[in-house]
Amino acid sequence: MIKRLLIVVAAIATALTTALAQPNSQTQQIAKFVSGNTNIQVQFYSPSIVRVLKTPVNKPYSPKSLVVIREPEKTPVKIHRNGDLFIMASSAIKVMVNNKSGRIAFYNAAGKQLLIDSTTSFLPKDDAGKPSYTVKGSFVLQSKEPIYGIGQIMDNKFNRRGSSLQLKNENMSTYSPYFMSVLGYGVYWDNYSISNFTDKPGELAFESLGHCADYYFMYGGNADGVIKQVRKLSGQAPMLPLWAYGFFQSRERYKTQDESINVLKKYRELRVPIDVIIQDWRYWPEYKGTDSAWNSQLFDTERFPRPKQWVDEIHKLNAKLMIVTWPGFGPKTDQRKELDSKNMIINFDTWPPNSGARPYDVYNPAALDIYWKYLNKRIFSYLGNDGWWLDSTEPDHINVKDADFDLPTHLGSYRSVKNAFSFMHNGGIATHQKQTSKNKRVVLLTRSGFIGQQRFGSNTWSGDVTSSWDMLQKQIPAALNYTLMGIPNWNSDIGGFFAGGWNDGGGAKNPGFQELYLRWMQFGAFCPMMRSHGTDIPREIYNFGKPGDWCFDGQQKMINLRYRLLPYNYSTAWDVSKNDGTFMRPLIMDFAADSACYEIGNEYLFGRSLLVSPVTKPDVKNWPVYLPKGADWLDFWTGEKLNGGQTINKEVPKDIIPVYVKAGSILPWGPAVQYTGEKAWDNLELRIYPGANGSFNFYEDEKDNYNYEKGFYSTIEFHWDDANKQLTIGARKGKFPGMISLRRFKISVVKPGMNIGMGDNNTVKTVEYTGKKLIVKI
Repeated sequence: MIKRLLIVVAAIATALTTALAQPNSQTQQIAKFVSGNTNIQVQFYSPSIVRVLKTPVNKPYSPKSLVVIREPEKTPVKIHRNGDLFIMASSAIKVMVNNKSGRIAFYNAAGKQLLIDSTTSFLPKDDAGKPSYTVKGSFVLQSKEPIYGIGQIMDNKFNRRGSSLQLKNENMSTYSPYFMSVLGYGVYWDNYSISNFTDKPGELAFESLGHCADYYFMYGGNADGVIKQVRKLSGQAPMLPLWAYGFFQSRERYKTQDESINVLKKYRELRVPIDVIIQDWRYWPEYKGTDSAWNSQLFDTERFPRPKQWVDEIHKLNAKLMIVTWPGFGPKTDQRKELDSKNMIINFDTWPPNSGARPYDVYNPAALDIYWKYLNKRIFSYLGNDGWWLDSTEPDHINVKDADFDLPTHLGSYRSVKNAFSFMHNGGIATHQKQTSKNKRVVLLTRSGFIGQQRFGSNTWSGDVTSSWDMLQKQIPAALNYTLMGIPNWNSDIGGFFAGGWNDGGGAKNPGFQELYLRWMQFGAFCPMMRSHGTDIPREIYNFGKPGDWCFDGQQKMINLRYRLLPYNYSTAWDVSKNDGTFMRPLIMDFAADSACYEIGNEYLFGRSLLVSPVTKPDVKNWPVYLPKGADWLDFWTGEKLNGGQTINKEVPKDIIPVYVKAGSILPWGPAVQYTGEKAWDNLELRIYPGANGSFNFYEDEKDNYNYEKGFYSTIEFHWDDANKQLTIGARKGKFPGMISLRRFKISVVKPGMNIGMGDNNTVKTVEYTGKKLIVKI
């Protein structure tokens, strides 16, 4: 009979015997067990987070997490024993370990069972010549319990029950071994290898390469609470600069410095707002007509003869510049030569084909230093660009051979750490830039991601997706599941990347592509980053027509709407950073009590007030929208008030996306501008959507530096009392250099038939505000 031993950490045998004999209140946060051939350690990191670590007996292993940066906090834990059951309880959760079977059950404080960890197996596995294991952890969920997360998956599913997936980060597929339940808990399996996730009746399982099973159980009570715990473990999302919420224009690619300057000038001439121009690949010199100098981070002297002047001119046009940089280097680059000499290259071929380019070892801290050394000297400190486009961060793998995954990295075989490539690459650049300058917030646009990447200011895009209605539809549930991993910033190429199939009909003049592009732009206006990009067909607004043409006007309308929502979006960004909020909020976040929301992945709340239902099919006159139970809703465009708990058919001419505002919302409406910093917010409209009480926390700071981390910002709390038709504008809290001392608020209460939507002239009362509390009767 196998001997099973229970050990409480830091206790000698006599103390252990006493503790088990007297099940009273104790403060131990760690318990260790031996069950069969497995060592089990259960540790409370906080009242709401428990770490479980399992290893084979006589094979101790102490992993150091790349993702988890939180140290365990002192947590009162009550411990007692009931036969074979060992019970540890905090104020939020209870963990029950069966000392015979090793089975672990998790409960909330009220005693409701949430999850069972049923079995863990270790199958010996050769890992590039070193002994390791295929580790499988199996869990039992309730039979009809919806779960979400896992990553950005292009299969048009929202609820991930019944999924069977290989977790291998590639272009368009971005995974993390994590799921969240509608019951208010989440599980992060702390492993970076190519893994498998399977959910079938009676078993949800992760299967990975490694030396241990290491996971975190997090209880938050609801989706917001789980995301808060994820960020407590892996880091908060920093504030992005205000300009990051403007409009981005890109293409594959601007070939000269004059070409991108002329694009900006054309936008300014047409009075279409824009904040960012992006420089894609091959701005660097070629080497004898080849790509062997790929990603040298130098500028071709013929096409970009005066790069500093180029960047300065972009800034004079009141725009920002984002520049692409890749993780792979051609063999003729200085970076490659230095990295090769120090064994800091992973020796497989990456993009572009036949170039000899290979990725650097992002897992090596010294390699991250070298990468930044060149990037800083040749671009950031020299040119003063504003953000980075980090392409191919999976990275691309050309002529794939299974042996490539056995290649060594600083942290082990490439197979064992592949999924963390983007995380490490983003982290290296973000950390180095912030150490170099506190005057520019880090902005990263990246093609892949991993849980925890939110702490680097990363904004993941969905990859090189095709320009099709089917792909547009798939973007929405993919984005929602991705953001439920705690990473708030996501976007896609507006119009899709590969658009060659539309060229036969006239490209940007093809009415079919125009409709797809406009509908995609409507979706993009309600994403954390609004960015036009693609190949085959240039996407600048003037390629689609001229003012007065339906496609041009429809685009301009959406871009203008994006800029009018800047005060709302920037305040939402503060909610994301300060309160662990989420930009793209699946309906299950705010309406978990409404089971009709469990499978709805094609609409969402943008911030806490705006319900968005993008149109994802061509030639439709009406679009079905489910309005969740538990709130009343007002049509953003018409003011019509509707009850929740019903599906309505919204009339959707090509220039209208269904948007509904939750009753009780207070929406700060910004001025019409051509770029984010053009006008001060000293004369804002406050749109009140009646039908319930509500509040909004209005945030301001210096817009683009890290002084907010030192407390240099201000907030104003608005509160609407619906019964008394009274708006309270709270006393301003905080201050920062350049803060507006006197401002006007134009207050409007939305009613059916009003000139709302994009209209102004809704004011029913104007008040002056000096920072002191005001009560306004409507």
